[in-house]
Amino acid sequence: MGQNDNVISCKNVWKVFGDHPERLTGHLKPETTSEELRATGHVAAVRNVSLDIARGEMLVVMGLSGSGKSTLIRCLARLIDITDGAITVEGRDLGTMTETELIDLRRRKMGMVFQSFGLLPHRTALENVAFPLEMRGQDRISRIARASEMLNLVGLGGREGYFPRELSGGQQQRVGIARSLAVEPDIWFLDEPFSALDPLIRREMQDEFLRLKGMLAKTIVFITHDFDEALRLADRIAIMKDGAIEQIDTPERIVMAPATPYVAKFTSAVDRARVVHAGALALAVEGRAIDGPALPAIETLHALARRILQDDRALIPVAGRDGVVTGLIDRAAALDLLLGPAA
Repeated sequence: MGQNDNVISCKNVWKVFGDHPERLTGHLKPETTSEELRATGHVAAVRNVSLDIARGEMLVVMGLSGSGKSTLIRCLARLIDITDGAITVEGRDLGTMTETELIDLRRRKMGMVFQSFGLLPHRTALENVAFPLEMRGQDRISRIARASEMLNLVGLGGREGYFPRELSGGQQQRVGIARSLAVEPDIWFLDEPFSALDPLIRREMQDEFLRLKGMLAKTIVFITHDFDEALRLADRIAIMKDGAIEQIDTPERIVMAPATPYVAKFTSAVDRARVVHAGALALAVEGRAIDGPALPAIETLHALARRILQDDRALIPVAGRDGVVTGLIDRAAALDLLLGPAA
């Protein structure tokens, strides 16, 4: 993927808190240790992070409390200034932008949703969603029409006149999502938007989010501490620890090839068959004979379990969306993932 496809790029980004972090600008190196920083009265919340986020990609940043994930997303929107490094959005260096330019960028390009719903209690759902358009100076008729459209999009048509106190937690978060989409952002930042919801509503909101993701084709940065949520939603996952990125890769590759023991701890209890797609296990055809029906490469092994169990071929063909065979699955290896290795 070329550089021009990247909407957001970070290079050697640090965010340090302490007595005089500005004195560290230009002096931080990858090998700078926490002990060295503490000796000067500082702590790194984000440590030497470099990453690129492609247009239309959903990057999920995952980590435990204190890992630096929420600080990172605030750096990406320049809600806080970084200590060192550089962040560009569509080629523009955030660090060189004026406050006026930043406000304009956020209003035109960015939508944000946070764990605390942040709804205005004295305004209805419709008025809450229309609020950022009001701040942008949009006329009342068009902003109300847009707000109504967004409430319908998130399944709250008919509740336009409800106040936040009259809505459930899940409904309030839907209003927050609708509000963030009202400005038609190209970039969507979501910081643990579902973590305050009970498990059933959380799953429902994930389903809703996947539906919206497929419809809207946004560039998305989504923060979570829930690895299962990350696996379900992400195109790629960045796992953070102590302010640094331990691994950034597709859910499939993180589960199949964790880069560090820390990442391996997250993946140890994962049902790999629900994450790994048939195409990931495919071997090259290399002149082997191909007979019989093929498995779809885009389906997970879990979804294909019955077909694999009932197929007695040692090597099962795998086909792409166009029906063309792209490789062969070793049935024994697939069964190991589905059922566990034979004793």
